[in-house]
Amino acid sequence: MKRIILLILITIFLTSCSFTDSLTVASVTETQIQDSGNIEVYFCPQEDCETALVDFIDSAEEFVHCAFFEVDLDKVRDKLLEKEKEIEVKVITDKDYLYEFDHDFVKVDAWGLMHNKFCIIDGKKISSGSMNPTNNGATKNNNNLLFIESKVLATNYEAEFQEMWNGVFKKGDPVLNPMINLDGITIKNYFCPEDQCAEKVKDELKKAKESIHFMTFSFTNEGIGNIILLKSLEDITIEGVMEARQVTKYSVYDLLKYQDIDVVKDGNKQNMHHKTFIIDKETVVTGSMNPTGGGDTRNDENILIITDKDIAKEFMEEYHKVREETVS
Repeated sequence: MKRIILLILITIFLTSCSFTDSLTVASVTETQIQDSGNIEVYFCPQEDCETALVDFIDSAEEFVHCAFFEVDLDKVRDKLLEKEKEIEVKVITDKDYLYEFDHDFVKVDAWGLMHNKFCIIDGKKISSGSMNPTNNGATKNNNNLLFIESKVLATNYEAEFQEMWNGVFKKGDPVLNPMINLDGITIKNYFCPEDQCAEKVKDELKKAKESIHFMTFSFTNEGIGNIILLKSLEDITIEGVMEARQVTKYSVYDLLKYQDIDVVKDGNKQNMHHKTFIIDKETVVTGSMNPTGGGDTRNDENILIITDKDIAKEFMEEYHKVREETVS
């Protein structure tokens, strides 16, 4: 009976969105920009994310531009203050957290959440992921932290940073280079809300042929949840872990459970803070955006979609670690 109801709901869902989806597919063409570089991934708290981020900032020779939701990690704050005496340092933070790092070179958003966690170094490399530079973010919560050397990707992030630095929040121009070929690794990069990030996540999930694994702090986006329900009819592996404290009447947890999706609550006494989907053990969606309405339409966010089996393997290892700690 549940499957019959699901089929009816899916039919209604597809009918309502198929025309829009066809327009989107027909009107968007992305060209891969060739670039050279590398990707490093750290998983907190088992790896020393604090030192990794401090060393990354310390590597700057010309400038450091960071957009951090909040900054309360002492070593990161000290390093930014140290570098500011030598080179250009600019920081954007959420207005509610200015008290943590209030200096002349720090600006805040005007409303909503500035929820990013990224830095650009010298126009050559970026950091991103789910980790806020806070004590909990680095040493207690499950998080991912990426360092990517790529001038093209750095150009994307720098353009977004400059928009915010000049007062343009929660809107702006579309991403400059949405698809990059980094020495054979495909990277797609988007900023929310202007690049319709939830639609990009849905597009990737629709491609799944074998499996979808997800780790989500807050998951309330029904559109993304509906795609997972759709894919569950295709006899592929679907598993997920959701932060226990965020399982409320607004989350998709009960909906997925009711349709026999293998989703469980995390077991971290602090927070399972990832915002990650792993597709076919080959493509990883990560960044600062929770799959929520706010994450998609009301916050300043960024996402990375990385297609590479080695990177996906690292995220799958993290998934299994998080899964082993679950409580239900």
